[in-house]
Amino acid sequence: MTAPTTYDFDAAFQRKIAALALRDAAFIRQTEGLVKPEYLEDDAAATLVDIVNTYYSEYRAAPSLAVVAKIVKERIKSKAIRADMGSELAKAIRDLNSEDLSDRDYVVDEVARFARHQAIGRAIYNSVDLLEDKKFEEIGDIIKKAVDVGAVKDGGGYDFFKEIDSRTKRRVDVTKGLIKPDGITTGFHAFDDVLYHKGWGRKELTVLMGAAKSGKTTALCEYAVRATLAGFNVLYVTLEVSRDILAERLDTNISEVDMRELAAKFHEVKDKLSVLKDKAGRLELREYPTGSMKPSDLRRLIAKYASEGILFDLIVVDYADIMAPEIRSGAPIEDSKSVYVDLRGIAFEPTAPGGKSPAILTATQTNREGAKATVARMTDVADDFNKVRIADLVISINSTEEEKTLGEARLFFAASRNQAGNFTLRIKQDLNRMKFLVKILGRE
Repeated sequence: MTAPTTYDFDAAFQRKIAALALRDAAFIRQTEGLVKPEYLEDDAAATLVDIVNTYYSEYRAAPSLAVVAKIVKERIKSKAIRADMGSELAKAIRDLNSEDLSDRDYVVDEVARFARHQAIGRAIYNSVDLLEDKKFEEIGDIIKKAVDVGAVKDGGGYDFFKEIDSRTKRRVDVTKGLIKPDGITTGFHAFDDVLYHKGWGRKELTVLMGAAKSGKTTALCEYAVRATLAGFNVLYVTLEVSRDILAERLDTNISEVDMRELAAKFHEVKDKLSVLKDKAGRLELREYPTGSMKPSDLRRLIAKYASEGILFDLIVVDYADIMAPEIRSGAPIEDSKSVYVDLRGIAFEPTAPGGKSPAILTATQTNREGAKATVARMTDVADDFNKVRIADLVISINSTEEEKTLGEARLFFAASRNQAGNFTLRIKQDLNRMKFLVKILGRE
């Protein structure tokens, strides 16, 4: 008996598979060879999947919807597709273009499971004659290949030597100013200039490290505001400070009205924000109880906004140390490592099919020695050194009592994966107006 020749999924789930195959390049790459047109019960969806598979096989990229529509017309003209299917395919393209694309990873796993079962069923069927001939090694090889059927989970192949031309072209275009840096600005040119990506790096996890009350949340607010005012979309997730207090701090930062005077000067605050909002990006604040939010919750939240057309460039988590791991192991260090690994994984994931990956910014505590030190170094991170290993960039916040009196602090680049470290930026602050960084005073 052979395996069933169509998906054992309902019509709604089959539509989701077809929509992902049509619109999500990552899904196409991860499920290459697994989504077959004959598995789909809907003829129009099956035809579109066949077009996508053929295109991807030749160009190693996902076709745009315009290209899919063009190929449909060409196939109708060449009679590879019946002429009476034209309107049906046009409707299918429209319907699949509006289909929800959330839960990609789950769909990938389900598609891989079905394909694996199919492969095992065929392997068993094809092994019957071999069994009679006692060709056990061949049977073993066939079964092993079937069991190994699955989705591709990496970022796709990259031929290093073959791609030198594309890398060279990109470098030339950068030199000519044709390609702009892809970093998310800190809001300060002098700060951006010392960062490898000229801002917070997409696909990277940056961690601000400081003692209690050192200004970590104020810093996260500062960088969220600066990115938003530069036109970037920012998601700010708070697990410590309430959303209302956070909004007050942001109002103070932008309006430069002291928090204690926000009520008395509400007209001034509103007017200042009204002037800026039309040019600003989206700034979404989400509040979760301490220790309740898992990385999977953040993924679902990002997907929810993406389904509404809101794609985030910067995701701020205030802060990762008080997130919950997916599964509590009972070992605090393992739980902490799990959270940071998952956060960095989210940084690698495009916020929508064909979109860009975000930069992720969070904070962590120093240990007791770090809190006392003049400069907190990477070994001064609290609880778990894995945070430093996993993060792409760790910057510690430092200030002596004298510096605090002067409204100054120092940012020490404690650890970095992609750029030079072990240097300090001296900064001017105005914490009464919730401004973590007013000016770069110098580099040491």
